[in-house]
Amino acid sequence: MNFLSTFVTFQNLHEVRRLCHWGPVIALSVIAICSTMAILDSIIWYWPLDTTGGSINFIMLLNWTVLILYNYFNAMFVGPGYIPHGWKPENQQDTQYLQYCRVCQGYKAPRSHHCRKCNRCVMKMDHHCPWINNCCGHLNHAYFTSFLLLAPLGCSHAAIIFIMTMYTQLYERISFGWSTVKIDMSAAWHWAPLLPLACFFFIQMKVILRNKTSIESWIEEKAKDRIQHYQTGEEFTFPYDLGTRWLNFKQVFTWSGMPKGDGIEWPVHPKCHQHTLTIEQLKQKADKRVRSQVQYRAVEDYNGACCPLSKGLQTFFRTPCTEEPRIPLNKGDTILATRGTKWWMYGDKILNEEHMRVGDRVRGWFPRRCVEKCHYDTAASDSTSDKKLTPGLLHATLSTSCSTQ
Repeated sequence: MNFLSTFVTFQNLHEVRRLCHWGPVIALSVIAICSTMAILDSIIWYWPLDTTGGSINFIMLLNWTVLILYNYFNAMFVGPGYIPHGWKPENQQDTQYLQYCRVCQGYKAPRSHHCRKCNRCVMKMDHHCPWINNCCGHLNHAYFTSFLLLAPLGCSHAAIIFIMTMYTQLYERISFGWSTVKIDMSAAWHWAPLLPLACFFFIQMKVILRNKTSIESWIEEKAKDRIQHYQTGEEFTFPYDLGTRWLNFKQVFTWSGMPKGDGIEWPVHPKCHQHTLTIEQLKQKADKRVRSQVQYRAVEDYNGACCPLSKGLQTFFRTPCTEEPRIPLNKGDTILATRGTKWWMYGDKILNEEHMRVGDRVRGWFPRRCVEKCHYDTAASDSTSDKKLTPGLLHATLSTSCSTQ
């Protein structure tokens, strides 16, 4: 274990259990098969012991495999970094600018978000990746992005070896036969991971060069939508873009391998401060409460299945491609829907007072056909709509909500 820890950092032995998940099993299987086929093809095409070129080619091939596995395992086991349980800022007054996490029993530091899969508040969370069975965030963002770069490069090298091997076999008729061709053709899937991994790499580099996570990109879009909707005249400046791509790049990639910062305090734009983004999040949360006034009542039971065939073929085939939970429904349950598609909806189930006091929260996806919109008094609805259409009143509501949370 001491020898392995020089290459891969384990927080504790329990982290090894991350390997027991369909994502790492598939990812490591693909890496193992591609590497094995590439090595076998390399031996057939360019025997490494005969020439210097053959030796260099073979060493490069092994080097790709080692670097890919090194960055993959570090992305998995180093992890993104987590906000300590019960964390709160040193200055007590700063709590009014932060969201409170009931699960972690502490405040969410700037740029952190709670991951339902990891069940922790994650530093500078970008997304939860099922292929590493962990979140991509502050501490492992560089390892994850390096893996996304090295994997396509290794696949490209393996694909070139495959092409040269086939050419050698066909041209010189060495070990040529249908059985051999079938075995070698199975290596053609070196190309399969190339395009998606390359696309993921460019997406990650885009957010890194802007010093902006995928979640923060979505927050920025919603900020512009909120300002435009209410005509508040605000100007939202993203606080963590340091002005140049190089400065943003150096926040993630360093010679030591560890990113700059402690994951709680961050360098910010001169026009901003540490809580610029968290204040915007609180405003959006208040805005969400104002806009999401439509309640739905369950008219059919739903057992929480990911792909419920009993709810129709469209519901079965159009299930959301996400690891977000599904919530079981009983006829008569009330749900506050916040978003949805044509066939599915996402929202919070309204619980009884006992569960509310404990702090329980049940939210997730459910089939749209299982619910119907609740009907309210028309006069009350018109009154609510009139209030919503008053930008000044809503801006004041958002500001008050921000200062009181």
